[in-house]
Amino acid sequence: MKIAFQMDPLESINVEGDSTFALMLEAQARGYEIYEYQVEALTYDGGDLFASTARRVQVQRETGNHFTVLEETALDLTNDIDVVWLRQDPPFDVGYITATYLLERLEGQTLVVNDPRSVRDAPEKLYVLDFARFMPPTMITRNMSSLRSFHARHDDIVIKPLHGKGGEGVFRIGPDGRNLAALAEMFIGAMDEPFIAQAFLPDVSDGDKRIILVDGEVAGAINRIPGKGEFRSNLVAGGSAHKVALTEREKEICAALRPELKKRGLLFTGIDVIGGYLTEINVTSPTGIVAMDEFNGTNTPGMIWDVIEAKSA
Repeated sequence: MKIAFQMDPLESINVEGDSTFALMLEAQARGYEIYEYQVEALTYDGGDLFASTARRVQVQRETGNHFTVLEETALDLTNDIDVVWLRQDPPFDVGYITATYLLERLEGQTLVVNDPRSVRDAPEKLYVLDFARFMPPTMITRNMSSLRSFHARHDDIVIKPLHGKGGEGVFRIGPDGRNLAALAEMFIGAMDEPFIAQAFLPDVSDGDKRIILVDGEVAGAINRIPGKGEFRSNLVAGGSAHKVALTEREKEICAALRPELKKRGLLFTGIDVIGGYLTEINVTSPTGIVAMDEFNGTNTPGMIWDVIEAKSA
């Protein structure tokens, strides 16, 4: 098969922990041809979708020398590629949304993972509202009085961007409400969309579980523990990964998500659970499989490619 990855620059990734790179290594081990391109290269011309500048690459897990460019080419995503991976990181902005509309043009000809329509319609902090029964108290707003009311009800809250990633722009507002107005004003001034507020979950000190689902089935999980003096558990924000098993509550959450993820073509997803509460469903560019596989002795990229091979056939 010929595989194209729409991703962030290959030069900048962390080869030791990057999930996209792990998928590339497994694809190469299976004898697939691997191409990578940037979202800016997407070009629609005469009914076909191209990556006007792409590179065919060979990859190896060797820091500082992790890929070799074999060929630079214009890539016909409609006719010459079997699978396109949508693996660029947010921000989930107009450019990202436009890319999903363009990739939709490949339907029925080239398999896109995850399904671009579903990625567009299921941003992580909004799609999760479909499963509000599993969530902590949550408000989405741009209104200061509503935010003050939410804080008064829950005393200790977290506010964060609606379309952020990796723990960026996440703030905790304690019972004294210090900086609530200033932070809300900063969010309102910096972005057009509302932001999200949630009741703070003290159990985050015991970890924020990232559970990986492949075509709706549980592949495994890791527990991310915040670093000293932090409440954010994201690995890129200094959190550390630990081996973990699922609780009955978490199995219940996964069972509720399974049919919906399969129906939407969300083949590779990562959900976040703190103290039994579902906080996010990551569909744009989920991570965590490298650390998880190291703990569990599993091969999640292999599991993912097995599903893709079956779907492609």
